[in-house]
Amino acid sequence: MSDTSDVKPAPRPKNRDSHGFFGQPRSLANIFGVEMWERFSFYGMQGILLIYLYYSATKGGLGIDQPTAAGIVGAYGGAVYLSTILGAWLADRLFGSERVLFWSAVVIMAGHIALALLPGFAGVTVGLIFVAVGSGGLKANATRIVGTLYDEHDSRRDAGFSLFYLGINLGAFLGPLLTGLLQTTLGFHYGFGLAAVGMAIGLIQYSLGRKRLPEQARAVPNPLQAKRYPLVIGVAAAGVIIVVALVLTGVITAQNLALVVIAVTIAAAIAYFAVILSSRLVSREERSRIVAFIPLFITSAAFWSLYQQQFTVLTIYSDERLDRNLFGWEFPVSWVQSINPVFIIVLSGVFAAIWTKWGDKQPSTPIKFAAGTIIMGLAFWLFLFWAGGGKNSTPLLAVVGILLAFTVAELLLSPVGLSASTKLAPHAFQAQMVALFFLSVALGSAMAGQLAKLYSPKTEGIYFGIIGGVAVAVGVVLVLLTPWVLRMMRGVR
Repeated sequence: MSDTSDVKPAPRPKNRDSHGFFGQPRSLANIFGVEMWERFSFYGMQGILLIYLYYSATKGGLGIDQPTAAGIVGAYGGAVYLSTILGAWLADRLFGSERVLFWSAVVIMAGHIALALLPGFAGVTVGLIFVAVGSGGLKANATRIVGTLYDEHDSRRDAGFSLFYLGINLGAFLGPLLTGLLQTTLGFHYGFGLAAVGMAIGLIQYSLGRKRLPEQARAVPNPLQAKRYPLVIGVAAAGVIIVVALVLTGVITAQNLALVVIAVTIAAAIAYFAVILSSRLVSREERSRIVAFIPLFITSAAFWSLYQQQFTVLTIYSDERLDRNLFGWEFPVSWVQSINPVFIIVLSGVFAAIWTKWGDKQPSTPIKFAAGTIIMGLAFWLFLFWAGGGKNSTPLLAVVGILLAFTVAELLLSPVGLSASTKLAPHAFQAQMVALFFLSVALGSAMAGQLAKLYSPKTEGIYFGIIGGVAVAVGVVLVLLTPWVLRMMRGVR
């Protein structure tokens, strides 16, 4: 067993045994709130981002071709989750999760302001970089803070993450509705401005309640030695210079951006697993749990490569193929992205109640992952019933039914994945283990952008059929691996 004598145990939160927020710890309410408003701004902006990129200038857009626009959106989505590495590292080594979360919210708000005020591609570039970096810092650390509210074997844990997920989706429901309405009536930049207002509300709400969070949320689990500061600053500066040089020389372009993010994410994931597995701060039991996380990581990436096509392929599909007529009025494209959050709001409480009632008898984490990925593949096969149709040929109820399947799949994997990343995390890499889960989302999101370039109404039957089949196959493989995964998880289910 590795020497872990220099790792101090984290203090036990005083409110870990409280039941003040729907049977959960009281501090869950504060994180619930900041995530709700952050998701309001995030999904509100993303709901109109793709059509802003490919709509013509006469419609207020930038006129970029659809495949490139979809690739940019996918790359941006991947960059959001890729940047959780930075946010998690800053929390674990320098500032603690609570402080990183606060300043990340400030950066996100600045990004939405840039999208609202700066014209053309300059606003997109500056705004998306700020939102991506800030969202990465907020997401990994909000999740980690929720994890600090529970003991490792607390049966309320998955239910608590499901409630946390409810807050996320309340914001995700309202954001596209309101920004889409402003986009169609006043213009794209008013929609982006509303996203900035939403993040400002979330920042104020969080500021008022941040002092009540447990001290463990402010702890720095693995402080960086002062003598290594110059090295870290040098590496960071070199990284920025390299990226700028690659952009200026044309190596990184808008057309290949999704592929670049995929490559960087794969390299980062391999490096991250290697660093954590080889660390002397990780015990033998913790190392076994990290190995068990690898097949979950791969399955998660496959799941998100389909799910995140809501913001690429499904947006184009909704714009061109979906009948959006409601009593003579055509509703905004972005409103389709509020359908999934409605189902989440309705069903997350149901899933939380099921997991709570079943307690230790509920399905294991790998089985939940496998079921979610299989259902996601089956949801893609549902598109086959309307393949090859013309403009406005797909009824709204069809997409509603497909997104219901998306939602069931999501609830089986996403909140469970957040919970698993905190349960399996070594003490010295708590926030960074959550970042590893988000790396799987980064990989899937970037793949969603890259895959969207292959989508065409003429070949959509093949497209939906093959991609759905791959997801089903990945889920079946994980089912077969489940006994081994559970052994490696060493008592964590």
